[in-house]
Amino acid sequence: MGKFLRNLGRDTRGATAVEYGLILALIFLAMVGAIQSFGTTATSMWSNIETAVVAVTSV
Repeated sequence: MGKFLRNLGRDTRGATAVEYGLILALIFLAMVGAIQSFGTTATSMWSNIETAVVAVTSV
């Protein structure tokens, strides 16, 4: 059992996969933040356009 744990501690093959997973998670979080910000801006823009169209057509 001790030999197995020592070998497991020395094994670094999974470390690369974990690092790639962390990098992908950070990229995903950055994308979510950017899309959320873009969505808020786009919603505000279309609301302003709607208000302007309603104001023009109701005259």
